[in-house]
Amino acid sequence: MGEYATMLYEKKGTFLTPVKNIAVIKFNRPDALNAINDQFLKDLDAALDEAENDPEIRSVILGTAHPKVYCTGADLKMAQSFLGDIGPVAGLIKEGQMVIDKIAKMTKPVIAAIHGLCLGGGTEIALACDIRICDEDSKIGTPEVALGLIPAWGGCVRIARIVGLGKALELVLTGAQLTAKESLEYGLVSKVTSPDDLESEAIKYAMKFGQNAPVALKLAKQATHMAFEANYEENLAFQVDAAVECFKTADLGEGITAIFEKRQAKFKGE
Repeated sequence: MGEYATMLYEKKGTFLTPVKNIAVIKFNRPDALNAINDQFLKDLDAALDEAENDPEIRSVILGTAHPKVYCTGADLKMAQSFLGDIGPVAGLIKEGQMVIDKIAKMTKPVIAAIHGLCLGGGTEIALACDIRICDEDSKIGTPEVALGLIPAWGGCVRIARIVGLGKALELVLTGAQLTAKESLEYGLVSKVTSPDDLESEAIKYAMKFGQNAPVALKLAKQATHMAFEANYEENLAFQVDAAVECFKTADLGEGITAIFEKRQAKFKGE
């Protein structure tokens, strides 16, 4: 496994399988409250690639090693250094978009396990994940406008897709921070847990994903994202092709057989 300056990377398993098939990536830049700088983006990019390219990994959890913070967004000291020279700004925004978009485009499901403050770019990372859960200590928000910025790493688009245009505009234009309860009510997260149960709940999701057929998961994730990225006819055409690909896999035969035999299917991603 790779070693990263601003990330912790660990492979975990569950009692259901001896294989460590869950990649747990934790943000680990404690002195800067997990603020995002160029090294953070490079490390996250590499860690995501490691999980994507590991054939044992079935799902990914993005969490934090900080006791009070998930991610506080872009490093403001870095941003301040650009005020006198905006030359690097466009490149950094594009890099952030690319890395965060990689989360959404991964072939494996990604779960955000949000603890503590999740602001700005941290929220944008969470929005790119397939599932978001948080603990009762969480505060989630997009405060960029209060600084004179916008959520430019894809946040403006993704938050509208997830909570709807009206609520998205309210959150983005006010820069509000939501409590865990409010985040659940807005549909920003799927579940709220106690801080002690956050990782175990994330692993439960990962365990459910790990029990399903990997090829079908990949195609289902892609097809669902296409609801916002292509026209209706293209979506339907893709789903035809995806279903055909599923029928080519041994996993589908195993899944059907397991139903008839009343047992848990054993998928191999083939």
